[in-house]
Amino acid sequence: MLRRLLAVLVPLLVAMAATFGVPLAAAIGQQETQSVYLDRLSDASRFAALAENVLALDRTAPLQDELTRYHRLYNIPAVLVDPGGNVMLPADTPIDLNTPGVREGLSVAFAGYRPNPPGVVWPWQTTPLVVVEPVGRDSQVVAAVVTVSPSDSLRHQIVNTWLLLALNGLVPLLALIGAAWPVSRWILRPIRRLDEVTARVASGRLDARADVHGPPELRTLASSFNTMVDVVGRALRRQRDFVADASHQLRNPLASLRLAVENLEPHLPDEPARQAHQLAVEEAEEMGRVLDALLAATRLDSAAAAEPVELDELVAAHEPAWQANAQRAAIRLRLDIPEGLRVLEPPGGLGSVLDELVGNAIRLSGGTRVRVWARHEDPAERTDDGQVELHVIDDGVGLDEAELSVALHRFWRSPKHQNISGTGLGLAICSELVTSAGGEFRLHQAHPHGLDVAIRLPVAPAEQLFDPTDPADGRPDGERKHLSRPPVAPPEDEDDPPPPSPPSSLPAGI
Repeated sequence: MLRRLLAVLVPLLVAMAATFGVPLAAAIGQQETQSVYLDRLSDASRFAALAENVLALDRTAPLQDELTRYHRLYNIPAVLVDPGGNVMLPADTPIDLNTPGVREGLSVAFAGYRPNPPGVVWPWQTTPLVVVEPVGRDSQVVAAVVTVSPSDSLRHQIVNTWLLLALNGLVPLLALIGAAWPVSRWILRPIRRLDEVTARVASGRLDARADVHGPPELRTLASSFNTMVDVVGRALRRQRDFVADASHQLRNPLASLRLAVENLEPHLPDEPARQAHQLAVEEAEEMGRVLDALLAATRLDSAAAAEPVELDELVAAHEPAWQANAQRAAIRLRLDIPEGLRVLEPPGGLGSVLDELVGNAIRLSGGTRVRVWARHEDPAERTDDGQVELHVIDDGVGLDEAELSVALHRFWRSPKHQNISGTGLGLAICSELVTSAGGEFRLHQAHPHGLDVAIRLPVAPAEQLFDPTDPADGRPDGERKHLSRPPVAPPEDEDDPPPPSPPSSLPAGI
């Protein structure tokens, strides 16, 4: 907005300066032209008065000497012309009486009138300044004095005056333009503060409030914004309170119900009854899992903002549990996570997202191998910007195109997994968590078969890893690590399924 405001103010200031400067420049040109014209008219009038006397006495020599000396001294030719259009004095003259300015001036002068003053001589015009003065008046005009003045010095004088005017006007104009920047920032300061508060609220800090200062319109907007945040905060608190109360009220009856059902096992008379009992126990366990999944889904709205995390250390902390689950399922798990990858993890933790994805690959894929690998999207880029690609790939049955288009919907489950425990919320929650951190969550088919879950997360800048002004971050300076870039994803073993060539952007439309 600051640039747009300056884009409006600066042209207005320039237009205002031009509005005053252009008429003033025209007035200066007219004034200089008028001054030179009056000077030349005075000379021509003197020659006309002298010519009237010498013609009456028939002694032209003094006038010829005057005209010749005038030409030599000022480089302005002057001649005496008779009514027939012939040069009387001096005999050798560079003036062409047939030029438009001279011809019209002589026609008016011999009619008994003084020609009108010439127009403004602009710097881009090269026509000379012509002055014609009649000798005699009315019907007694016996001759005319013609002077043709070069306009070079006049045009140079006008240009120099304009330059001086431009310099005198440029200083205050630059001062006004320079003052427009701080003044614009001062005007937009309440809007900038409101924008900062809006960003904090969008990141989950519902305790942020806008300052009610500035013009009346902004004060009204800030008050309305604070009221809106209060209403949203109360609604979210009521939602969280409801979830907490529902959790407390449902867990105890559900635990009692499950305990009562399990206590019925010694009293079952036959195999059909034991099968019905086992089904009841499994349904109670499923209700517990659904309740946990719903609680996790409702925590998304109250999660904290994205935080930086070192990907290799995070995966190393979760690797033992993944390997144990993979060994029980007779699945080979391979991890290819380069060192030095730092990403902004989703609110709620990237570890929980990877636990869900690796767990799904082990339980639901029906394959024999699972690979987790990551790389910077452009390993040749040596900046703190960009994103990191993280893939969880299995070689199982995968999902077809129709299933991929709805796999991220809540409570959706593949028909192939209806007899396997689950709620259908895991992928939907993971997708929302990754998206809330500014990343992308996509599903597409692996090659030659299986499922590839691809995550793209922003790279965490080095300065975000440690904030000395944040009291919550108590790490000493020595624990800060240099931000490095990983190499290209390491080559896979011959027995591993080759990962797909990572595209420039993950498939959209899921």
